[in-house]
Parts: sequence; C-alpha cells; structure tokens
Amino acid sequence: MYLTRKSLPRRTFLRGLGAAVALPMLDAMSPALSAATTAPPRLGFIYIANGVIQKDWNPTAAGANFELSPTLKPFASVRGSINVLSGLAHSQADTFGDGTGDHPRASAAWLTGVHAYDRTQPGAEVRLATTADQLAAQHIGKSTRLSSLELTVDFPTQGACDSGDCFYVNTVSWRNETTPNPAESNPRVVFERLFGDGGDAASRQARNRDAGSILDSVLHEVGRISKDLGPGDRTKLDEYLDSVREIEQRVKAPAAQSAQTIEIIDRPVDVPESFDEYTKLMLDLQALAFRADLTRVFSLIMSRELSSRTFPFIGVPDQHHAVSHHRDDPDLIAKKAKIDVYQMQLVAYFLEKLQAAKDGDGALLDHSLILVGSGMGDGNLHRHFDLPCLLAGRLNGSIRTGQHIKYPDKTPMTNLLVSLLDKVGLPIDKLGDSTGRLTPDPLSI
Repeated sequence: MYLTRKSLPRRTFLRGLGAAVALPMLDAMSPALSAATTAPPRLGFIYIANGVIQKDWNPTAAGANFELSPTLKPFASVRGSINVLSGLAHSQADTFGDGTGDHPRASAAWLTGVHAYDRTQPGAEVRLATTADQLAAQHIGKSTRLSSLELTVDFPTQGACDSGDCFYVNTVSWRNETTPNPAESNPRVVFERLFGDGGDAASRQARNRDAGSILDSVLHEVGRISKDLGPGDRTKLDEYLDSVREIEQRVKAPAAQSAQTIEIIDRPVDVPESFDEYTKLMLDLQALAFRADLTRVFSLIMSRELSSRTFPFIGVPDQHHAVSHHRDDPDLIAKKAKIDVYQMQLVAYFLEKLQAAKDGDGALLDHSLILVGSGMGDGNLHRHFDLPCLLAGRLNGSIRTGQHIKYPDKTPMTNLLVSLLDKVGLPIDKLGDSTGRLTPDPLSI
C-alpha cells in the first residue's frame, strides 16, 4: 500500500456545477501508517419471478465439490464465490383460503416472510411489513448518500396483478407495513440520483442536452486532489472516472437516438431498446454505486411475477409467465430453461463486475453479499418451496463460499434473512415466520 503525507476522508466528493461525484476507496483514505482497512459491507437482493425449471437449477450433490447445474453454469468464473442453498420455503406465500394470488404473495413474502393482505376482501388495505433490505439499510446505510436503491428492469404494471395488489409485484422492498418503495426503471433517473447535486428541472434538462460530461465541472477538483495521491491511487481514480463517463454516455445515448426521430418530451425515453444492454446498464450503475459507496444496499427486480416480457433474442418469443406454466410440455420447459439461464448470465455479468472492481484491500465482491432468488419454486404448479436461492460474495471474508447446502424440506427462508442481518451487525430474534437462524449457517466460516 502506498502511504502519502496526506489522507482523505472516506466520504470525499468531487463537487462541481450540478454534480457531486463520490470517490472510490483509495489508499490515501486509510489512516496514516495503517496498511489495512475494513471495507463497509454491501448487500444486494436480486429477484427472479415465475419459478425455475428445478431439475436444471438444483445441483445433484451437496458440499464443496458440487457440480454446477445447467442453469448455474454461467457462474463458472465466480464459482468459488457463491453458495447454493436448497430446501428453503416461503409458506406464507401459500393460499390460506383467500383465493388465488400466488404470484403477488410470492414476491411479497420474499424479504418479509409475511402473508400478503388479501385485496379480494371488502375494505382490505395494502399491508405487509418492513423488508430485510430496509432493516439492513437502516443499520449500514445511515452514512451513505442513499440508504438504499430500489431498481427494476421489468416495467411496473397497473391492473392484471392476479388477485393481489400491484404493489406486491412491482417492488420487493417495503419501508414499513404500509409503504412500499417504488422500484426505479429509468437509468437516467438512477444516474441523477447517484451523481446529481441539486438544481431545478430546467438546469437538469440543460445538462442532459449538453454533449459534454457531468465530470467536466469537477476537473479542477480532480487535479487538486490528484497531486497529493500516490501513483496507484491516481491510476485507480482515473479508471473510476472513466467508468463514470462511459456509463453517463450510455445513459444519454437512448435520449439522443430518440431525439433524431421524435420531438423531445418532458421526460425523454432513456431506456435502451435492447433488453440485454438495458439490464447491463442498470447493473453497471449499481456496481458504480457500490464502488463509490453511494449506497450499501440495493434490490433489483430482474423479472416481476406475472411478467409478460418476451425473449425473442434467445429464441423465446413467448411471454415469461405463460411459458412458466409449461404443463410438462417439453418445448415450453426448454423455453423456460433458456430464460432461467439467460437471467443467470446477467447476474454473473454483475458478479464479474464486482470481482474486477478493487475496493480497499480486496474486490467489491469480497466485501459484498448478493442474494439471488424468488418466492416461488415451481412456477408451473405455483409451489413456494424448494426455492431457487444463491448467495454470492464473502462479506469481508466472513463467509465460506463454494458450497451447495441442502436443508430439510420447507425450511423457512426467513431463517436465512435472520442470519444475513445478524452478519451485518443487526441481530434480530424474528422476521416473519422465521424459527431461528439457519443450521448449518451458510454465513459462517
């Protein structure tokens, strides 16, 4: 580690006109004469909907030498940083005699373990519980610019949400029992939340029309800080700012393209037409937010329950939800398996980004814990047990990875959430229908 005569606060921002760019972890932010720092923990929650083809998801063997299943093969490059858990369940997503609504209850229960309030009854209200991500955000997100970030790449819907309220499928994050956190789908909005620094709507629109970069206004600050940094820190800072500039241009590109053919509207279309490009852009924004320590907690809906999205670019022109009800048709099973694999390829892309990003004395993935999963196991039969569940990251070296752990059938998934919160310094006795911590605990070495 290169030690300089000066040290920088961890919360250093480069400030310019309408911009505030947080710096990544630099050696100069370490206490004087100290060769090691403890990076802050980061937590991520990625939701996949409509169940999975379980025979292709579940590894056949347990333990440290398990073979990646067909659906999990995209994780080959980060295999040593993941754990696969099987046997977990969300019994509170089952019907308790209150009709259909298995899909809304699945996403509602995922981070709460609470049965969604039945909207079919007269006078019923939207009511759930504070989700695990928000409990974590209250604890580890207090000092960051955003305590948490809620994202989606499957656009929210109104109506046609089965018998449950659309709130239950459009977000997996709830601030409290009556307040869902809306998930943002627009990458420009996400970028401005991360790097914007005030100004009225007119000034923000003027900045959006400017062909330059938000970083142009902080170049003086970059020069001032760089002269006191060591060679390694200067390289790290340059690479980070290049990443910000590159992502900013990707955010601007869709609006620039639309401006060539249609009149500019108040809220320009900023979502890339390619779903692959769009999702990777959103994941890159989240990786950048982690790297700059702008937030330490996020949730992302990769696919929402009852999703009508199609995937013609991977040979699946059918709607996701319809394909999940395959009725044992081999052709539909193959199509659903393709969707499952493709979603894991996107998750693997994100994990590889975190693995490549340096963060203090390690990589971002070393200091993070990403939970990937669903509140539904078998989408064809609407079963809420044997849930797909994958953990990635070592959370500052406190987690033994590279395992497939099989639990007794229908072990509450909320036991995992309780263990997870305990691992980031927030011990709680109960969450939803939890019965204690997971045993064996996948979050212990």
